[in-house]
Amino acid sequence: MNFKPADIVQYLKQPNPDIKCVVIFGSNEGMIADYAKQFAQTVCPDLSDAFQVAQFSMDILEKDFGLLFGEYNARSLMGGRRVIMIRDANNNLTMPLKNLFQNSNSDTLLVISSSSLNTKSSLVTMAKDRKDFAAIGCYDDREENIYTAAREYFVKNGITISPDAMQLLCSRLSNDRKASLAEMDKLVTYLGTRRNVEINDIKNLIGDTSGSTQEDLCYFVAKGEIGKALEAYQELLHAGEEPVSLVRNLTYHFEKLLSYAAMMEQGQSADSIVTAIRPPVMFFRKSDLVQQIKIWKRKAVLDVLELLYKCERQCKTTNVPAEDVLSYTLMQIGGAARKLKR
Repeated sequence: MNFKPADIVQYLKQPNPDIKCVVIFGSNEGMIADYAKQFAQTVCPDLSDAFQVAQFSMDILEKDFGLLFGEYNARSLMGGRRVIMIRDANNNLTMPLKNLFQNSNSDTLLVISSSSLNTKSSLVTMAKDRKDFAAIGCYDDREENIYTAAREYFVKNGITISPDAMQLLCSRLSNDRKASLAEMDKLVTYLGTRRNVEINDIKNLIGDTSGSTQEDLCYFVAKGEIGKALEAYQELLHAGEEPVSLVRNLTYHFEKLLSYAAMMEQGQSADSIVTAIRPPVMFFRKSDLVQQIKIWKRKAVLDVLELLYKCERQCKTTNVPAEDVLSYTLMQIGGAARKLKR
C-alpha cells in the first residue's frame, strides 16, 4: 500500500506487525536513508546488532538470492523479530520477493531502499499493490517538510530552538534531507552541553546550502518575475530535477493558492490567512505570499491549474522536449501574474 506522511508517523509510533516489507524510493537520498533507519529501528534500535539485523547491498544479493532466503527464515538467537535492510535495490529483486513471501511465514521485516527506483518500477508497483507492503516515495523537501524535519530532530535530541533561529535555519537548509541532517548534526556538536539554539548560533555556523529550490521557482512564477523564474528553472534542471516533478510542485503551490482564494471569498484577509498557516510560513516568504493571495483570484488560479495539467500531459506524451514545454508554460503563468499585478 502507498504510505502517506500520516501513515509513516503512525507506523513509527506504533508499528503494524502486518507490514512485512517497506520499499523506500525516490530522488531524495537523505530522506531515503533516514526513513530506512527509522523503520529498521522499530524492530531493533541498535542496527549493529548482528543477532537481529542483517544488511545487504543489491550487488551482493544479485550474486546469490539464497542469502536473502536464508536470512529471512533465520530466527534470532536472542528471540524477537528480526529486520533485513537491503540498499540500492532494483527490479531484479521483484521476483525473488514474490517467491520469498509465497513460501515463508517469517515475521522478519524487510526494509528495502533505493534512489534508482521510481513509481513505474515493478518493485514499487508490487509494494503499492500488496496490503502487507508499504511503499514510501521520498522527493525533495518542500519548505514545510524542512520545518517539520528540523522540529522533529530537535525534539528527539532534547534541544529547544527560538522561533527566529528556526526560521533562519530552515531558510539555509537544503531540500535534500541528508545534507540538512548533516548541518543539524554539526549544530548539535557545536552546542556542546547547551540545550538551546539561538539565532547567533545559526548565523555563526550554518551556511546557506539551499541554492535554487522548487519553492523559489513557484514564488518567482506566481509573482510574475519571469527572468528569475527561468534562471531558477535552469539551475534546477542542471541539478537533475525532472520537469514533471517541477510541474507537480507548481500544481501543489497553485492548489494552495486556490484554497486561499476560497478563504478570501469568505471574508478573510490575506494577512490573517498567512498568519494562520501551519507550519508557519518562512519569514522571508510572508510578504510575497500575502501579495500572491491578493492578486490570484479563483478564476485565474483555475486557469493556471488547467495550464499545468496540460503541461504535465505534454511532458509525458509529446515529441517536444519536456524542458521546452515547461519553459513556455512558466512564461505564460509569469505573464499572467504580471497582468494581475497591474
